[in-house]
Amino acid sequence: MPLEVSGSKYFTASELAIELSVSRQTIWRWRREGKIPSGSRFRNRQVVFTPQEADAVLEYANRVEPITENE
Repeated sequence: MPLEVSGSKYFTASELAIELSVSRQTIWRWRREGKIPSGSRFRNRQVVFTPQEADAVLEYANRVEPITENE
């Protein structure tokens, strides 16, 4: 269930991890590597994502890439 702050919805990293069937550590690693948006910090240092950022995370997690010759 999204968090609502001042009329805006936000998704927690934990919610995204559950939705994607990945660990929270995977979300943190993707953030650190710059593969997904960094999100924002909420009052207790909880990382939250706007719906647009959450969509970008979902798109990254569900991407399909061709295999290159070097792989």
